[in-house]
Amino acid sequence: MSDFSIPRSQSTPAIQGNWSEGVLSMQGDSYPENSYELFHQVFEWVERFLQDAGRPLTLELHLLYLNTSSIKAMMDIFDLLEAAHHAGQPVAVNWHYDKRNERVADLAEEFKEDCTFPFAIVGF
Repeated sequence: MSDFSIPRSQSTPAIQGNWSEGVLSMQGDSYPENSYELFHQVFEWVERFLQDAGRPLTLELHLLYLNTSSIKAMMDIFDLLEAAHHAGQPVAVNWHYDKRNERVADLAEEFKEDCTFPFAIVGF
C-alpha cells in the first residue's frame, strides 16, 4: 500500500498517512464544509492499513479545533481503532496540545473516555 497526504487549508488539517512507519498524523483546525469529502480518504486508508499491514498503527494528532462533523469523523476513526484493538491489533493515539489551550485537552479527554486502546494526551 502507499502513503497519502492531504495538504492543510484554512479550514482543514494537514493529514499524512505513512504506511511503512504505521503513522497517521493530523495537524491544524478542522471545520470543512463537507467532512465526508475530507475524511473518506482517511477512513479508507485506516481500514486498509488495519486489514493489510499486520503492524501497529499510531495516530499523532495536533488538532486545535474541530467542528461537529469533524468530531463525528474522529469518533468513526476511533471506532475503527477500537475494533482493531479488540481484535488484538496494536493501535494507539497521541494527542498533542498546547498547555495554554485547555479546551483541546478537554476535547481529547472526552474522546479518551470511550477508548480502551492506549490514548495519550500530551501537553507541550
